[in-house]
Parts: sequence; C-alpha cells; structure tokens
Amino acid sequence: MSTTQISPIILITVIGLYFCVLFIISKLTSRSSDNKTFFSANKKSPWYLVAFGMIGASLSGVTFLSVPGSVAGSEFSYMQMVFGYLLGYLVIATILMPMYYKMQLTSIYSYLDERFGYYSYKTGSAFFILSRVIGASFRLYLVAIVLQTFIMDFYGIPFWLTVGITILLIWIYTHSGGIGTIVWTDTLQTLCMLIAVVMTIWAIGTELELSATGIVSSIKSSEMSKMFYFEGGWGDSKNFFKLFLAGASMAIVMTGLDQDMMQKNLTCKNIGDAQKNMFWFSIILVFANLLFLSLGVLLYQFANQNGIEIPAKSDLLFPLVALNYLSTTVAIIFILGLIAAAYSSADSALTALTTAFCVDFLDFEKSPDNDTKKSTRLKVHIGFSFLLFVVIIVFYQISNDAVINSIFKVAGYTYGPLLGLYAFGFYMKQKLRDKWVPLVCILAPILTYLISSNSEFLLGGYKFGFELLILNGLITFLGLWIISFSVTKQSQNV
Repeated sequence: MSTTQISPIILITVIGLYFCVLFIISKLTSRSSDNKTFFSANKKSPWYLVAFGMIGASLSGVTFLSVPGSVAGSEFSYMQMVFGYLLGYLVIATILMPMYYKMQLTSIYSYLDERFGYYSYKTGSAFFILSRVIGASFRLYLVAIVLQTFIMDFYGIPFWLTVGITILLIWIYTHSGGIGTIVWTDTLQTLCMLIAVVMTIWAIGTELELSATGIVSSIKSSEMSKMFYFEGGWGDSKNFFKLFLAGASMAIVMTGLDQDMMQKNLTCKNIGDAQKNMFWFSIILVFANLLFLSLGVLLYQFANQNGIEIPAKSDLLFPLVALNYLSTTVAIIFILGLIAAAYSSADSALTALTTAFCVDFLDFEKSPDNDTKKSTRLKVHIGFSFLLFVVIIVFYQISNDAVINSIFKVAGYTYGPLLGLYAFGFYMKQKLRDKWVPLVCILAPILTYLISSNSEFLLGGYKFGFELLILNGLITFLGLWIISFSVTKQSQNV
C-alpha cells in the first residue's frame, strides 16, 4: 500500500488556524473579566456546554492515543473501568456536588478547612496540586512527542522548544478569561476530538472495504474486543471487580475531588443544572470510550492487512496510520483532534492549579478584589506554566511506559490521601488532631508502595493494579481514625 506523507507545513498551518479560533473565543469570553470570572465564570455557564466540554477534559490526549493502542494487550477490558466510572459519578452528583453548592465553594478543598482545620485544608490542596501537575504533564508530554515526531523533527526543532511553544499557546488564551473561557473552548475541542475519531473509523473501514454494519461486525468478531473478565480471579489484572471498583474510586477522586473537573461544574448557576450536566456527561463518556477502543481494533486490523510494523510504543500507532496511510483530510482532522484532546485537559488543569494556589494558599477570597490580586494571579499562572514545562522535560528523560498506565499508577499514590480525607469527613463524626494530618497523608502513599511492591509475597501472589488507589485511601482513612481517637480520648479526659 502506498503511503500518504502529509507536508508538515500544511499541519502547522492547520494548527495555526485552529489556535486563531481559540484566541478569538478567548477574546470574546474574557471581556470585562476579573478574578471572579477567572475562578467561577460568574456561575453563568450553560450546563449542556459544561457537560459536553467535560468529555474532552476527561478523555484528553491520553485517551486519544493510548486507549486505541492498548487494545492489543488489554482488549476492551478498559470498559470495565469505564462502567465503574458511572458508580463514581453517581456518588459525585448525589453526595459531593450538593455539598459544594451548599457551601458555595470556589476551591473544593475549603471543605477540609471547615471540617478539620488549617493543616488538613492545605494538605488536601497540596496533594491536588501535586496530582494535577503530574497528570497534566503526562498528557502534554504524549502530545508533544507526536508533534515532535511527525512535525517538529522535520524542521530540526528540539523537544524542549516544542514543549515551550505548546504551553505558551495555552497560557495566551487562558490567562485572562480562565474558566469562563475554558467552558467554551472545551466544547469546541471535544467536538474536534470526536469528529476525528469517527472520521478515522470511517476512513479505515473504507480502506478495508467494510460497510457501516461490516465495521461493527469486524470489531465485534475480533479477539481484541473481549470486554468482561471474570474467570481469572483477583490475581488477574483484567478482573472485572478489580477494574470496576478501581474505576469508581478513580472517578470520585479524579473528578469529584479534583479542583480541575469540579471547577467546571461549579460554574453552573445551581445544583440542578450541575447534576444534569453530570448525568449526560456520564452517558456520553461511555460511548466515547467505546469509540476509541473500536478504533483501536480497526487500527490493528488495518496495520496487519497492509504489513505496517507496529510501533514499539503503542501510543504512536494511531498517528502513524492517520498521518502516513490515510487521506490528507483524515491526517488534518487527526491533528486537530489530537491538539483538541491535549488542550482541553491541559488548559483547564492550568486554570485549576492557579485557582487552587490563589484561593487555598494566597487566601484570595478573604480580601477584596483589586489590581494587585490580578497581577499576583497572572504571576501564579506563569509559574505553573513553567512548572509544567520542567516536569514534561524530566518525564521525557525517564519515561518508558504506556502513558495511560503511568497516569493511573501515579493517581493511585497522589489521590489516595484525598480519598481518605473526604471519606473520613463524610462518614465519621470525630475531629482530627489537625497538625498530624500531613504526616498521615505522607505516610499512606509510602506504606501503599511498600505493600504493593511486596504484595505477591505478602498476599499469596496477588498483584495490585489500578485498585492501588483504594488501598491508599483505606490506609489514609485508618491513619486519620488513629489520630482522631487520640483527640477524642483527650477531650473526654478534660
């Protein structure tokens, strides 16, 4: 089969035009903006825009590239986690979001201040910042690698400059309007992402001489489309119950306890609209993930039929086929989808990091709005942009894993303390010895790592997967219970 090498000049032109559209949206949505607009969009966002835009932020460039590439080894087992997400989103919509709205929070970690105290509050926000910096860096790293491989290397542009340009573009269209701009840009980016997947599926189906029903039949009959795994027991990394529970806990912490995702929800005018947003977002997300996995099957079938060598990193299979073996139109749509997938998660992450630091550590809500605070916010925004740049470069030097697995592994360690803190706050009545909370939250991931590293010896061959998050949250919860007992006993003596 002949290859279709698309000119890097064309790709750069398309990317440039795309960002022109984003800059126009930013300009229109950031007029007369202030800190309130940046942090909460003045609580005027239409719920249906938030719901649709959150799809792109949840999927990101990781799903766009890693999920299709992962089907050769994991088949459709990832959908078991996605079904677990539904349970997690139900908890978010019925327990967490009503509380956030009732307390009228800008930063969701303010809850920890009222429930436990100063140190718990700062600890919760600090773990979010750590988690989101690492997560956003992973996502941007993956996209930067693709841009480097298929565009920037052609011009001899070094990787560090590719990353710098990528982050600079995000800063330009988010620094003024913040979350008020992102609600609108994420909608455009989600649309581009889904169009790219659907068009690629159709293009590959056409190349394989399959009709619409033929595409469905081909995917369904493939060995890579196996979805449910019950027979392997708890020792199987694809076990349904392990992945379902991991998915539920991941959804709770990476959406419900994550300032990035919740900040979008909190821009809706009331709790009713926010819950409608969460319901429709959950349903669409299931079908979106199914599309990505289906694309993965077709990519491998297409590669096998045409003698295309599978890349050592499965993340690169989708761009390899889209940019070299399909039409110019599909290649252009792929680049738009990739850029949209990356920026829909990275732009909101940068805004959420700025919000968390300004509200939780600089106490923006406790002093009147003024020009000095706006200037400080801009400096914080620039600071986090630089931090993402540094972390991506570091990851570039050490990474050798599939990125989606890396993100979930890291999330298991960094989000676990948040899961334990909020679970204790909701389901236990005790107060905590607040100054001890940071120590508990630091020790919990360390103990989790030690148990995970020796689990095959300690637990009769059992090996932890994504459910590591649950273990971490449980250890945190137990640690908090221990220090709460000390406080209760002390107060009783008094």
